[in-house]
Amino acid sequence: MTSNLTEHQIDQGMAWLQKKEPKFIKVFQVTGRPTLTLKPSGFCGLLQSIVSQQLSTKAAKTIWMRLCDAGYASAPVIQQASDESLRSVGLSHQKIRYARALAEANINYEALEHASTQEVIDTLTPIVGIGLWTAQMYSLFALRHPDVFAPNDLGLQEGLRKMLNQAERPTAKEAQAISSPWSPWRSVASLALWSFNDRSIA
Repeated sequence: MTSNLTEHQIDQGMAWLQKKEPKFIKVFQVTGRPTLTLKPSGFCGLLQSIVSQQLSTKAAKTIWMRLCDAGYASAPVIQQASDESLRSVGLSHQKIRYARALAEANINYEALEHASTQEVIDTLTPIVGIGLWTAQMYSLFALRHPDVFAPNDLGLQEGLRKMLNQAERPTAKEAQAISSPWSPWRSVASLALWSFNDRSIA
């Protein structure tokens, strides 16, 4: 069973990371206490992730609101709705296919609430339209897992580059190797590095 990341645990993670990797001292001086912005879990949360893929925040929000207003934010309705109806709220042909695949996957979302991050990944990634990054973000922002790091994420790679004062971003493989010793608090490290990347100009 995986514990949910709480504010107290974020404090614990910050203290632990600064002892494990002193470069985090500078990171937290810049960012302050990392904030975990929670996202919806269950079918609705994953459908929103699919809708948001490769779109600006504004465009994704507009389409999501249209979809919700039309009453399409549930698996049974997605299964029954026509392609024309789903296109009318802004879903592309590809995202309609992804939404239907999710609706037909029969995921036990209650079981996912108590699953490990790897179990979440193993459950979600076979579904068309849900890749590793989406499953990792769901584990962090919807399920609040404390030990999630997505080495393919460009924001995390850039945050690492700035923290380590390197000229080039680390590759995904390098980012994975750098972050591995930060377990079991890699979610706290992720939140800090995203914020550090946004706030620093190095």
